[in-house]
Amino acid sequence: MTIQAIINSAIKRLKAEGKLLTPDFYAEAFCKEAKKAKMSVEDCNHLDKFTQMLNKEYQKDLKNYRINTMHEFLRFLISKLNRTNPNQSTQIIESQALLTKRILQVVEALHNKEAAELAKNTIDMLSTGADVGQLDNFRQRWVNFLTTYDDTFLEKLKAIGSVEADDLRKTIENLNLSSMDGSLVDSEACLTKASKLLVASFVPSIASSVNETIADLSEKISKEPTLLESESMEKEIKQAISLRIALDKKSVKEMIESIDGVLDKLSLRLIDMIEKSDNSNEEIQVIKKELESYSVESETNFKIAHKKLYTIAIALEKNTNLLSKDLKGHNEEVSVLSKKVRALEKELEHVKKESKEDFLTKLYNRRALDDFLEIKEAEFKRYDRNFSIVMFDLDKFKSVNDTYGHEAGDAVLSAFAKILKKECRTVDVVGRYGGEEFLAILSETDTKGGAVFAEKVRVHVEKSRFMYKGQRINVTVSSGVSERKNHVSLQATINSADEYLYLAKTNGRNRVEYKKS
Repeated sequence: MTIQAIINSAIKRLKAEGKLLTPDFYAEAFCKEAKKAKMSVEDCNHLDKFTQMLNKEYQKDLKNYRINTMHEFLRFLISKLNRTNPNQSTQIIESQALLTKRILQVVEALHNKEAAELAKNTIDMLSTGADVGQLDNFRQRWVNFLTTYDDTFLEKLKAIGSVEADDLRKTIENLNLSSMDGSLVDSEACLTKASKLLVASFVPSIASSVNETIADLSEKISKEPTLLESESMEKEIKQAISLRIALDKKSVKEMIESIDGVLDKLSLRLIDMIEKSDNSNEEIQVIKKELESYSVESETNFKIAHKKLYTIAIALEKNTNLLSKDLKGHNEEVSVLSKKVRALEKELEHVKKESKEDFLTKLYNRRALDDFLEIKEAEFKRYDRNFSIVMFDLDKFKSVNDTYGHEAGDAVLSAFAKILKKECRTVDVVGRYGGEEFLAILSETDTKGGAVFAEKVRVHVEKSRFMYKGQRINVTVSSGVSERKNHVSLQATINSADEYLYLAKTNGRNRVEYKKS
């Protein structure tokens, strides 16, 4: 179709629609006929070209208002310009920025070190004319602070007054500081001093060594004296004291049995010597009677035993060389036995160091996991066998120990270990990485496969009933996943999994985080 034919068609359209032959009506009719004839005319494409120059919000408005002509387009722009007040918009933005700075200055003055520091950094950022990326970054930092803020430390003040979580001034006013004789300020120093005294009381008195349980408790109290305020720690201390007494009683019993044994042997030896001797004197006869009576005495006293042994030693020195020879022989036997005991102790210590099993969860320990990781790394470098690492961390595990006690925490760790064993394959390796952290090494598995495994574990934990002494403990787990082939080294892979674990924690816990391609 020619241009002349389109012109004729446009004039016919205007007549059929009853419109006057004006430039605007003619241009509209001409473009419609050209579009109908599938002919591209540059003058008819101005609307599309100008529309593309606008932002997406305005383009959406044009579509909603069904703008089809340049005349309608101009009217739309004029209406938008008439409603725009640049001066007013600038004033509003400046007022909002000033208000934000004043609010941040108020936050900076409050009694929270983390919030005050973040507020100061935000003010500095706003003062330098930040871009959108910086604003979004600080917005996310404030969101992170809000979601992780924990004011449960105020609960420690309940014993000396009522606590108002939303009014710190009122909480301080309610505290009965006078009854404490000013000891609140020095409470931490007092706890430190008390912890040192308590640990000193655990040092062996009669028993020759410290039990592992007592040693662990002493180390825990020394590192964190504030634990003395918790009820669970009070229970542990009572148990340690009972254990200390039991160990001392056991040592005393062993000492008495040892002395009794020596006295019995000496009694028999001296009685035999005296009966065979031709020059027995009255002193030895008296010792004989004492030894005979001593073996049947109902009460044992260390001082009496020492005195009698000393008397016997004098008698032996004056009256026999045979016993000395026998004792020398026994001493040599004891030396040989002592050497054997020391050798066995060294061997036992070596076995402990070589052990690869975590004593509580019965999973592989950190040492064993490091060995397996080295094996997997060697297979990856030589045979290109990919593997994934999944880091697990039980959410808010400290609160479980604080609320239910460390025995309950140990029960939760053991139960979680059983879940890991159940969900993993025979070719996979799972172990306790430290504290409440666990690590899984998944052979021939990429990130997506690792995420599937982690999600199965997460759901299993969420649905499980963790019970301790009739009480149900709510437990969830967070995890991070990374695969070896996406990183330059084994350590980078471990660090990546740990970073995704941290992301899962900050994003709300009870979730699996990994790189989503």
